[in-house]
Amino acid sequence: MPLSGRIRRFREASRERCASSPAPTRHREMLDAFFGPFRELPYRERYARSLAHALVSAPVYLLEDERLVGMLYQLPRPDAPTEASPWDEAWRAYNPHAQIAHRQAQAIEPYLRVGGAPGHIGWRWDRILERGVEGHLAMLRSRLDQAPDDKARDLYRGAILLWQAVLQWNDRHVAALRQHASRATGAEPDRLATLIELCERVPRYPARTFYEAVQSFYLQHLALMFENPFGGNGPGRVDAILGPYLERDLDAGRITLAEAKELVDELLIRFHERLSHGDGWVEAMTVGGCEADGSSSENVLTRLIIHSIGALDLTHPSVYVRLSSQSSQELVDLTVQYLLHGRNRAQIYNDDAVLPALEGAGVPSEDAARYMAGGCMEISVQGAACDLNFSGILNVAKTLELVLTGGIDLLTGERRIAICDDLTSYGSFEELYGAFEAELAREYREMARAIDIASAAYAELRPCYLLSSLVDDCLARGREQQDGGARYHDYGFAPLGITAAADALHALDMAVFREAFVTPEELLHALRANYEGYEALQARLRAIPPYGRESDDADALCQRVLASVCDLATAQRTRFGGRLKPMVFNFVWTPSASKVLGARPDGSRAAELIGHGLTPSKRAMAEGITPAMNSCLSLDCACVLGGATTMWDMDEQWINAPLLKALLVSFVDRGGMIFQGNMTSVAEMEDAVEHPDCHADLIVRVGGFSARFVTLDRDLQREIIERHRHRG
Repeated sequence: MPLSGRIRRFREASRERCASSPAPTRHREMLDAFFGPFRELPYRERYARSLAHALVSAPVYLLEDERLVGMLYQLPRPDAPTEASPWDEAWRAYNPHAQIAHRQAQAIEPYLRVGGAPGHIGWRWDRILERGVEGHLAMLRSRLDQAPDDKARDLYRGAILLWQAVLQWNDRHVAALRQHASRATGAEPDRLATLIELCERVPRYPARTFYEAVQSFYLQHLALMFENPFGGNGPGRVDAILGPYLERDLDAGRITLAEAKELVDELLIRFHERLSHGDGWVEAMTVGGCEADGSSSENVLTRLIIHSIGALDLTHPSVYVRLSSQSSQELVDLTVQYLLHGRNRAQIYNDDAVLPALEGAGVPSEDAARYMAGGCMEISVQGAACDLNFSGILNVAKTLELVLTGGIDLLTGERRIAICDDLTSYGSFEELYGAFEAELAREYREMARAIDIASAAYAELRPCYLLSSLVDDCLARGREQQDGGARYHDYGFAPLGITAAADALHALDMAVFREAFVTPEELLHALRANYEGYEALQARLRAIPPYGRESDDADALCQRVLASVCDLATAQRTRFGGRLKPMVFNFVWTPSASKVLGARPDGSRAAELIGHGLTPSKRAMAEGITPAMNSCLSLDCACVLGGATTMWDMDEQWINAPLLKALLVSFVDRGGMIFQGNMTSVAEMEDAVEHPDCHADLIVRVGGFSARFVTLDRDLQREIIERHRHRG
């Protein structure tokens, strides 16, 4: 569906605005109020009033020829000075990030201090569409009248203050529109009158039409992201929530498909403009999928959003598709075109794998059907999770290395963990594997303790009133989402190098314990020497079929490692009874996670690149995509509660729609969980390294997100260039 002339002009004007976008004002305005007029108030009221002041004071931007209203510039330009306040030093005592680092330093060993970064969830913004902010405020006031304790009263009062601020900020837009209309000429008064009527209605009152619903959604999203300025928070199932409004309007003749497409186009352009200076700040729309009863939830808006992102030259928002055996052929075919021609932005979820995994972990089907990705790929139930859904990483391949070496880092010779036994201590593979699992479990316990510290600090110092009022079951419990209010208090983390650890363990089992062609002592010497002087041994180790070659033994061991990594994590409990939830993906860490690895028992030398998520290694995939995908699809991902990604980069001269459709359909039918990959030529990326100014708009799939290639650091560029390209 082509872009209209207005949308083309709006996109070009948006690009010009991005180049000179103003600095965000939130930090300065909030601290001025916090240390100024509200300094004597109790902390939670002081925080709420300061944040409300900053929101009401946020700039009002009216954009030329706009059909929607509202803009925040979330991220500063790279060339802009850092936003500063004279209160920055005084703020350190209240800054949760600084306090988390201080508190973890007192209690957690350095190797396992994970920051517990907030973000990567969605909320129940459908309630604002249904109730309007006034209806939401009435409900909050009713709860305040019946609040059981001080914490509940603080939550309800803070939410009331912030939602009132949302209405005040919206009213400032109405006033600006009226002022602009008073001096407008030509066709402008009619356009402005429409916008004034729109903004007087929503988000204050329930949305009645698709147009009102889009505006209501958009303004509340700006407000929630103002309160929670963290990457990975996303709108989630936009088509499932907004689609029924559109279908009713289409049936009643209130809107045409072309008019609806223009609204969607403008909405996506606005998302990009707000986030244009940070490709890694990912906000995802998750479209398609199944309802709780198993029926398909796709609708006309599902397809409209995919058409829109495919036609627009943007990196934001991310649009991810949920497919299943119930998906229509139209959606499957459109998804194939999106993968093939969507400039490496697509990521595909398989409901037939994700939903059973969630339900098997005890998530009710009604909640499971609402799953989304907030940003990169992390699965959570929309509007029911605390915002520590992505809290850190663990290099599983490094954990295995330290178990083999008795806690000694092969690259530095330093002791990293307090264990004494090394490879020579184990009389059987099962003893070794038990030690590997024991160390994983110990590290997970420390990770959970570290993130508990972060959660407590966030609950104490960063109450989220708007967010908590739209997260199940915060209002019913009278608790903020980090203080036990959220239905699912899970901590998501990324275990890296699972397939690398599996290949290393399989080769070690074959070489040391089954065939015994190398002793434990000799293998350790070879690893410490990075195979210098051990080339014959290295060659023999590399000849052992790895995961990705349809080796039953290698694939079975990869399944065992995957289950250990995930089951040992989910056995941990967070401070409010949630789980440590694995999300198998690599984001930007493939080069850095690989660089810290010494030589591995499968013949890999130090710093040899690990595979993405559950994708086989580059070396393993050299025999073609069929054995690589067959090995991958032999894995049961039911244990991966946060999602398991695979990366399938294709040679652009080989791949076409029929081939890609066959691969994607097979992936879905056989239980793969998340599919992504690049279709860009290596030659184009190589030229972009040498001539970045000529390729400013080249977008690549990094790992859980897409980015402009020329903005990536050189190590990440080389990693993407050097990935295996499938040619059949």
